[in-house]
Amino acid sequence: MAIRLDKFLKLARLVKRRTVAQEMVEAGAVRIDGRKVKPSSDVKVGSTLEVAFPRRLLVVEVLVDEETVLKRRGCEPYILIEDKRVDPETKLWDR
Repeated sequence: MAIRLDKFLKLARLVKRRTVAQEMVEAGAVRIDGRKVKPSSDVKVGSTLEVAFPRRLLVVEVLVDEETVLKRRGCEPYILIEDKRVDPETKLWDR
């Protein structure tokens, strides 16, 4: 099974609103397995997501890709692989 990237980011609580998730993906601030993607791209269990925020970079491995499971409280949707602070002047998505 798989779920849209923008929806996963929202339901996994990595981003507060789906529209913000879509904007981030379109700006290139989110990658799946190191590739630039679209908001409609599929996220699957085992995928590695890189999410670039203005001051930090999160790298997570997806554990859950079912919408009904993601909506449950207490669900662990991902494992945090890396959380590092970055210089806000650095555009991580330009690399």
